[in-house]
Amino acid sequence: MRSELAAGIAAGAVGTVALNSATYLDMLGRGRPSSTVPADAAEKLGQLAHVQLGDEETAPNRQEALGALLGLLTGLGVGAAFGVVRSKIDVPTPFAAVGMGVAAMVGSDLPMTALGLTDPREWDAVSWVADLLPHLAYGAAAAVAYRIFDA
Repeated sequence: MRSELAAGIAAGAVGTVALNSATYLDMLGRGRPSSTVPADAAEKLGQLAHVQLGDEETAPNRQEALGALLGLLTGLGVGAAFGVVRSKIDVPTPFAAVGMGVAAMVGSDLPMTALGLTDPREWDAVSWVADLLPHLAYGAAAAVAYRIFDA
């Protein structure tokens, strides 16, 4: 199981690069700014934990960095979880791609919703597509990478 876990973590890293690339391509194509939700989540988590992330100048920078790190952790965590699942059962690559993409989407959107930072029920179609496509890119890249790493 250790090799499947390592392959899953590595696949999660590849998927995270794909997700970030798809997100940046969307930003480039539509000319939209980056999301503030990850930094907002870091700020909210700091408040809930009673942790001061810095003064007026440094706190926003630390919040942005922590938000990005939480995204990386999600991507690696989904990959690791897939490695554990894959050690028990064979999952065809297309199913793995969709499953990992959905897991990454839920793993990022659910905490943000629970923190009151977003409400997917209020998203329009463009917002859903903008969230779904990068997560499916994550799943596809991670599933293919897993097959390569586990070969």
